[in-house]
Amino acid sequence: MTLTHRLRRLRRTETMRALVRETRLSPDMFMLPLFVCEGEGVRREVPSMPGVFNLSVDQAVKEIERAKADGVNSVILFGLPERKDAVGSSAYDPQAPVQSAIRAIKRAVPGVLVATDVCLCEYTDHGHCGIVVGEEIVNDPTVDQIVRAAVSHAAAGADIVAPSDMMDGRVGAIRQALDKGGHENTVIMAYAAKYCSAFYGPFRDAAGSAPQFGDRRSHQMDPSNAAEALREVEQDIAEGADIVMVKPAVTYLDVIRRVKDAFQYPTAAYHVSGEYAMLKAAARNGWIDERRAMLETLTSIHRAGADIILTYYARDAARAIA
Repeated sequence: MTLTHRLRRLRRTETMRALVRETRLSPDMFMLPLFVCEGEGVRREVPSMPGVFNLSVDQAVKEIERAKADGVNSVILFGLPERKDAVGSSAYDPQAPVQSAIRAIKRAVPGVLVATDVCLCEYTDHGHCGIVVGEEIVNDPTVDQIVRAAVSHAAAGADIVAPSDMMDGRVGAIRQALDKGGHENTVIMAYAAKYCSAFYGPFRDAAGSAPQFGDRRSHQMDPSNAAEALREVEQDIAEGADIVMVKPAVTYLDVIRRVKDAFQYPTAAYHVSGEYAMLKAAARNGWIDERRAMLETLTSIHRAGADIILTYYARDAARAIA
C-alpha cells in the first residue's frame, strides 16, 4: 500500500508533536479565583473543592506571591463578609475583604493584575444577586448597588471589575460611573453570557451564597439558548465592556466559539467550581489521570476561542506546562 499522506508522521515523537501543536496553553492566560474572608491567618479548605481555600487578606497575599512564582499574574477576588443584609451593603464597604485585599496585594505583589467579581450574592442575607421586592429580583435598584460596589473596587485599586449579576444595563452604568469618578482606565470584564448552571454548587459552598429561596433563572441564561448569548454579548460590548465572558466553560464550548467568531473580542471563560470538583473527585477515586485531564480540559477551552481562562487549576496548570 502506497500512501502519499501519512498523518501519523507528525505524531511520532513528543518533539514532533510539540513542533506542530496548534493550541498552546500559557500561564499568561490563566486567572486564579480567590475567596477572601475577614480575620487573620485564615486558610480554610472548601470541603467540595479540594485545594481551594477561604483566605484572610494576609493569606491571600501569600497565595498570590506563590501564584506569581508559578507564572500566574492575574487573580480575581470574591469577598466573604461577616456582615450581610438585604441590600448587600458590605459589597461597597471600603474596609471589606475585597477592598482590603486589593490594597494589600498592590503593596506586596506589584505587577499582579487584580480583577474583582462584582455581584451581591455573597453580601445579601437572602443569597440572591440583587435587591428583592416580594420574590422578584428588581433590576434597576440592583444596578445602583452593583455600580457602588464596582466603583469602590476601582477606588481601592482594582485593574478589572467583573460584574456577574446579569442585570440589564449594568455594564453601561458601571462604565459611566467609573469614568465620572476618574477611573476611566479600569477595565470591565463582563460576565456577558452567564448561564443558570448546575455546576455552581461548590462555589456557593465556598462563598456561602446559595439563595435562601427560589433560584436565579430570572436573570441567568437558560442553558438551552445559544443565539441569546450573542445578543447578551453584543449589548455588553455596546455598553462599554472591554472583555466578555462565557460561564461555565466546558459545557458551553460551542457558545465560546460562536462568541469569538461573531465578535473577535477579548473573550474569557470560567472553568467553574463544579467542573473543577468533578475532575478532583474522579482523580481521587483513581478514575482519571488528573494532570492529563486538567490540561486536556483547559486546552479545549482555549481551543474553543477563550483568550482568558478563569480556573482554580491556574497554579497547577502553570507548573505542568512550565
